Amino acid sequence: MTDPDFQPPVNPMPAVVTLLFLAIAGVEAGLFLAEAGIIGGPGAVGWRLALVRDYGFSNDLFDWMIENWRFPASEVLRVVSYSFVHLGFTHAIFAMVLLLALGKMVAEAMGQVAVLVIFFASGIMGVVLYALALDDPIWLVGAYPNVYGLIGAYSFVMWRRLASRGDQQYRAFSLIAILMGIQLLWGMFFESGTQWLAELFGFFVGFGLCFVLAPGEWAKLRGRVRHR
Repeated sequence: MTDPDFQPPVNPMPAVVTLLFLAIAGVEAGLFLAEAGIIGGPGAVGWRLALVRDYGFSNDLFDWMIENWRFPASEVLRVVSYSFVHLGFTHAIFAMVLLLALGKMVAEAMGQVAVLVIFFASGIMGVVLYALALDDPIWLVGAYPNVYGLIGAYSFVMWRRLASRGDQQYRAFSLIAILMGIQLLWGMFFESGTQWLAELFGFFVGFGLCFVLAPGEWAKLRGRVRHR
């Protein structure tokens, strides 16, 4: 029999966060084993590059679709599939850690559907806005725009919480400020590329969606519209 008063020492991870984590981890585990020579044979060493080519986001392909007004499903799906392919184990592990931590907090504050919407909308809009803003031929992969969307949602929760306490709301943006600062410092010493812009767009998309997805915000928005 189960003790009704038993409380687990660690709150269970929301199912949607676990599924997203397993999707990313499953791809990376297969690539890790392939690169270690455990599965796939000699040809498996090139699997990661093949996945980047077949499922990564290409600015050149995006420009071609816009110019020709043709949108093959296999190419359109790249705005989703790029999030589940990473450049290496370290690249993937940081994304997964942030996903677990932020996804859990956002799910507890807004619900699991909100996490799913923010994760995918931030990833999709992050790279679309990036492609519209820049003409960089470098392939984009990794769940970082999606995770930055969750950082935006977390910042929204903190922003509202600080407002209710009468505290300074700018403190809600400490996390994104620190991460962007690290990006700036890294870029001063190493060639960091332009993916940070897609991540920043992902942050703003995640933050903005909370005005609709956060509990009570939709009613507030409707109220403001009716009184105009």
